[in-house]
Amino acid sequence: MKHIKILGTGCAKCKQTEAIVKQVVEQLGIDAKIEKVEDIQKIMEYNVLSTPVLVVDEVIKVKGRVPMPDEVKVFLQ
Repeated sequence: MKHIKILGTGCAKCKQTEAIVKQVVEQLGIDAKIEKVEDIQKIMEYNVLSTPVLVVDEVIKVKGRVPMPDEVKVFLQ
């Protein structure tokens, strides 16, 4: 099971990232837990300055921008 975290305070880009991740997980039929992290203290633990941040199995894959669906597919396979 993949553990996916989307770090962000709830801005439009964060919501867009969450929607893309959910769509890709559904398309690929992956067993994944998707967690939205909005607590600024928890986000700061990842040592990132800009959101959204996509974390897969505790590894930062994308930060500061919305990932493309094809990128997310690569990260999850």
